[in-house]
Amino acid sequence: MSKKVLTVQEISRMNRINILKGTIILTMAGFITRFIGFFYRIFLSNAMDAELLGIYQLIFPVYTICFTIYATGIQTSISRLVSAELAKRNPKNATRILRIGLVLSVSMAIVLSLLVYVKADFIARHFLLEMRSSDSLKILALVFPFCAITSCTNGYYYGLKKAGVPASTQLLEQIIRVLIVYLVALKLGEGNIKITCELAVLGIVIGEIASCLYNLFSLFITKSPSELILNGPDPNAVTTARKQIIKSLLNLAVPLSANRLLISLLHSIESIMIPTLLRRYGLSTQDSLITFGILNGMSIPFIMFPTAITNALAVLLLPTISEAQAVNNDKLIGKTTTVSIKYSLIIGIISTGVFILFGRDLGNAVFHNDSAGHYLMILAWLCPFIYLTTTLGSIINGLGKAHITFFNSVVGTLCKILLIIFLIPAKGINGYLISLLIGQLIITTLDIAAVMKNISFNLDSVNSLVKPGLVVALSGFLLKESYDYVKKMTKLKEVVLLLIFCFLLCVISVGLLIITGGVSKKDLK
Repeated sequence: MSKKVLTVQEISRMNRINILKGTIILTMAGFITRFIGFFYRIFLSNAMDAELLGIYQLIFPVYTICFTIYATGIQTSISRLVSAELAKRNPKNATRILRIGLVLSVSMAIVLSLLVYVKADFIARHFLLEMRSSDSLKILALVFPFCAITSCTNGYYYGLKKAGVPASTQLLEQIIRVLIVYLVALKLGEGNIKITCELAVLGIVIGEIASCLYNLFSLFITKSPSELILNGPDPNAVTTARKQIIKSLLNLAVPLSANRLLISLLHSIESIMIPTLLRRYGLSTQDSLITFGILNGMSIPFIMFPTAITNALAVLLLPTISEAQAVNNDKLIGKTTTVSIKYSLIIGIISTGVFILFGRDLGNAVFHNDSAGHYLMILAWLCPFIYLTTTLGSIINGLGKAHITFFNSVVGTLCKILLIIFLIPAKGINGYLISLLIGQLIITTLDIAAVMKNISFNLDSVNSLVKPGLVVALSGFLLKESYDYVKKMTKLKEVVLLLIFCFLLCVISVGLLIITGGVSKKDLK
């Protein structure tokens, strides 16, 4: 029996449905992962003191820089090239792209792993300015090759628009990390749990190894690319030579990795500068690390929690935009861009309302720290800009214009660093929060301008901005008053009550948007 040939319109609609399904899968996995991670951070904040938590946070700039070199560009290149090959109905090239990408990524990861392990003392002393982080760096270096394998296979599945494996990989890595750290700490502490930086990093390494093995196993049991092509493989498709695939991968990966490497370096410089500049403001070394630990280990993870949705959307947007561009489907690109921007704004506005209204209470109830709640309320204004920038960046990269997102990010980050240098010594951590808001606003504005220049789309400002803003303001005010009243009357734990009211605000806001037409089924048509 012959396979039904689908029209361009049917394929476009199926692509949007696939984005929705994939986004839902990745979002659910992301929320569960972050939920587990959230309690893990609470556990760490209680098992470590704030100073040790600050030292633990210092090693991640090194991890980010190395990951950018050996994984980020190649993962995105694999995703983009695989999706383009599927659009051309050529499944053989998709698997060749993965194999070659794995060789390139793992080779670089092994070199970097050896380099960081051997030079851990030097990096800790001269780069992180904290010698106590050296042993953690040595343990972290072991994970690089496994991260490379996981990253490449995830890029392959994103290109296939199969979000199930990357989603389950996230969950597996997080669960194993938390269990390993908790059980080992319980065993070593003989009931009195105290976490060291080294033990927390060991949990990361074991979790990544487990997710890597799971991904490799998944390659043998999931459907082949030929089974996923809507109108079947092209019988006349030509297998691309190995040299040409390497050239295509590097042409995409090298500029993207170089761009993100510079941005990662700037972010790392920013992170390392904060404790130093806080000392200029008048804080002691211990107090500056405590403040840095509270901000990066407690408040910012709260703000980034809803990015489970926008990150899921972003990783599926890139291959979809690339595939549509490969077959010159400008209508699909415009429609996808419109819907993506709209829902990123809605998520951002709802999140801002949650953190402004309940931020201080969340900081006190979850971390027993008033400063964490104070920072959370200020950072709440970042939500629409962070979430929208994630989506816009993925759209621009999907068009093959990674140099634009690079330029925009560098400009915004440099402006932020300049503001940090002047504002932190004068205003302390509040100066950093102000710098963060202004820098993110600059990046978002530049990304919006770039998308408007390259894509023709129609944004409904009433349903994307006005209605969500009014709905969140009205329902948020009523729920906050109700929360303050119920808190005095109930015996429920404050954390449980807060989570209930935060969830109610999200549900009621979405419900009112559906009723008023702000959220519609037409977005999938």
